[in-house]
Amino acid sequence: VQLVESGGGLAQPGGSLRLSCAASGFTFNTYHMSWYRQAPGTEREFVATIPPSGSFLNYKDSVKGRFTISRDNSKNMVYLQMNNLVPDDTAEYYCAARQPGSLSPNYWGRGTQVTVSS
Repeated sequence: VQLVESGGGLAQPGGSLRLSCAASGFTFNTYHMSWYRQAPGTEREFVATIPPSGSFLNYKDSVKGRFTISRDNSKNMVYLQMNNLVPDDTAEYYCAARQPGSLSPNYWGRGTQVTVSS
């Protein structure tokens, strides 16, 4: 199983980044896919999730209206479009896969760093 994130980097406040996660080694179109993040000195926190069907999206309150999660089951990819970035969005961002019925993610990526700074 592999989850490989990409697309992180440095962005200015108000800017945008698009994160991608390439999945392999499991039946992607049956898993809930999520993004989490962890800033230095803090616990990892939930950001967004998308079910296998791509409907009923769920977001952390502070990113609603700014971030959009999406998936392409034909390519085994999940994305996080991040707009209007703020410094508090600075964190390592992780892709995660959760099997239906599991309480927590079964698989994690290694993360991609997002830094928002002027």
